[in-house]
Amino acid sequence: MKKILPVLCVFAFFCFYMLHFTAADLWAQSSRNPQDLFDNAFDRMEESFKRQEATSVDSYYLGRAVTANILATYKPYTANPELTRYLNRICQTIVINSIYPELYNGYHVIIVDTPEFNAFASPGGHIIITRGLVESATSEDMLAAVIAHELAHIMKKHSLSIIDDLRLHEEMSAMADLATAFAGNTAAAARFAYFRNSVAATVDALVKNGYSPEQEFDADSGAVELLVASGYNPAALLEMLRILQVVQRTQEGGFNTTHPSPAERLRNAEESVRQYPVQDTRSYRAPRFKNK
Repeated sequence: MKKILPVLCVFAFFCFYMLHFTAADLWAQSSRNPQDLFDNAFDRMEESFKRQEATSVDSYYLGRAVTANILATYKPYTANPELTRYLNRICQTIVINSIYPELYNGYHVIIVDTPEFNAFASPGGHIIITRGLVESATSEDMLAAVIAHELAHIMKKHSLSIIDDLRLHEEMSAMADLATAFAGNTAAAARFAYFRNSVAATVDALVKNGYSPEQEFDADSGAVELLVASGYNPAALLEMLRILQVVQRTQEGGFNTTHPSPAERLRNAEESVRQYPVQDTRSYRAPRFKNK
């Protein structure tokens, strides 16, 4: 773990410099020149080699790399900025009632402009939800269920577990050694190209392969706990999974390739929901959902 995270940190710095994002923290521009930006990232990588465990800062920069990879394929949805703000308010409501209310640079929700039905969470607190998934929800509680599921992935550090399971320590070690050799005598552009070509494949695998069935079930159970703690109806997760059952019959990719079957997840989630009999208060949130 200590080998791969620092390298991905370097990739994160340059992904965001090159893509020129313009929304919230993810699109903030650095006033520093590219060489200074790289040197700072390279120093951070070398310092991180000394650590045994990933810190919240490591996770954040890894998350930026993963998010940059996704946003290079899917454009942010900008037609309705208030909808994005609405989802972020839901996210903060859930987070503040969790046992992990603080994260380095916070939690952020982004909508990407595609009719696909999918969602993804980076270890750095970035939650990406497709427009198709958002539009399928018929209540605020259903949107909260999607966000809670992704938050559970973050809080349970499932992304970091996937990276560890890839067992790329040797490859990353060799990469770091070569990068060290580059440091003194190679232009920043060439050094960046090396990281881009080598690390992109790793980040791509993380996004496309998705989480294991056990991690998905764990995230569903965690989502139920988060929903209850925040005052949302946990049964909304079951409603989203039932919609997913219908969508999967006609859609290729997305949840079909990165998640267990909806039927399996429903059985698991139903057991969790039964443990939390709560009053249904969704009607109180209906007006603001309608006006989102």
